[in-house]
Amino acid sequence: MHENRVLVTGGAGFIGSNLANHLAETNEVIAVDDLHLGTPSNLDETVEFVNASVLEDDLPTADIDVVFHLAAYSSYTMVEENKQTATRVNVEGFVNTVEQAREDGCQTVVYASTSSIYGSRTNPSPEDLPVEARTCYEASKLARETYAEYFNNHYDMTLAGLRFFSVYQGYGGAEEHKGEYANTVAQFAEKIANGERPALFGDGTQTRDFTHVDDIVRGIEDAAEYELQGIYNLGTGESYDFNTMVEMINDELGTDIDPKYIENPLEVYVHDTMADSTKIREATEWTPKITFEEGVSRVCEPYMN
Repeated sequence: MHENRVLVTGGAGFIGSNLANHLAETNEVIAVDDLHLGTPSNLDETVEFVNASVLEDDLPTADIDVVFHLAAYSSYTMVEENKQTATRVNVEGFVNTVEQAREDGCQTVVYASTSSIYGSRTNPSPEDLPVEARTCYEASKLARETYAEYFNNHYDMTLAGLRFFSVYQGYGGAEEHKGEYANTVAQFAEKIANGERPALFGDGTQTRDFTHVDDIVRGIEDAAEYELQGIYNLGTGESYDFNTMVEMINDELGTDIDPKYIENPLEVYVHDTMADSTKIREATEWTPKITFEEGVSRVCEPYMN
């Protein structure tokens, strides 16, 4: 993408700030964030920051070519603790943002959904797999997908919903502000680097398709560049269990800290994830470039220095 005027909601958050900073190299970027979880310090000076909620009536959608809608309460626990507010932000905020953009002439939207709706799977999950909402968080993201279908059918807009798989970067990037909501790779590396034992639910055999944020950003950009319509997975197609992840962090840091195993406190927990990203690869030629080994090295690098 070049020389476009784009809006990134949730633009001061983890994924949003990475996207905004990247796009700002060749585009005019406005980042909207209510700072519930994000922080403007994540943003480069070239990004115009607007402190606003996606629920407001006067979002800066004038003359916008593409909306990247990433603003959300973005985890199971975060939503369960704030059901009404989170549902308003995740669903009403989505409709409000898209409608204002549409009224101002924007026809292209890329938005964040979630891979957790696939449930626990050790085989790759394609987009046409049956999904269900077992949590308020998942229900809100499925609602986004349904409203996106409405905007496409009724107004002929193009809306690409991206189901991200376990996105990480590390506290040396833009994840530190998320604290307990950061990816486990970032959290475990921080603890091990500081001589603490990371806590693993159960026996540590749960698996995730860990996808580096740089690859996610490229996928988001491609979805807009190719004006994709519908639902697309963004993940590597490979999974690692938490025990292995801890071993890799120890190896990278030169430490030997064992995790502690605790009973899983969550009522709903996805044990395994793995993406099938064939659809977006065939549509855009997007493929992940950062292996998990390289990704772990990047997460650990700031502690080595």
